[in-house]
Amino acid sequence: MTIQEFGLLLVAVAASAFGQLFLKLGALQLGQVTSANALSLIVSMATTPTLIVGLLAYGLGAIVYILLLTRVNLSVAAPSASLIYVASVIIGVFVFKEDLSLARLVGMGLIMAGVVLVAAR
Repeated sequence: MTIQEFGLLLVAVAASAFGQLFLKLGALQLGQVTSANALSLIVSMATTPTLIVGLLAYGLGAIVYILLLTRVNLSVAAPSASLIYVASVIIGVFVFKEDLSLARLVGMGLIMAGVVLVAAR
């Protein structure tokens, strides 16, 4: 993977991670879904700015990922895109104050090591 291809990967991962962040923030604004409020919350999703930003970020991530796929084998691009999991854990810990256990740290390390091994030629 060249530096330009790696840059595309990082942009795709970052956009998807920001999508995750804004979708979570929007979900917190909506509140918990129950059978009594499900329909109104579904309608609210279309008008919640935070959710719209999250979807747009995901869309941007998908576009950049498609650009990456024009240059890189799927067998490299797809596993490399798993870095979104690492970014999501980091966002969860720093933004939403979620716990970072040893198991999660090890899992993140394994994901990163796997990406390096798959992306290496």
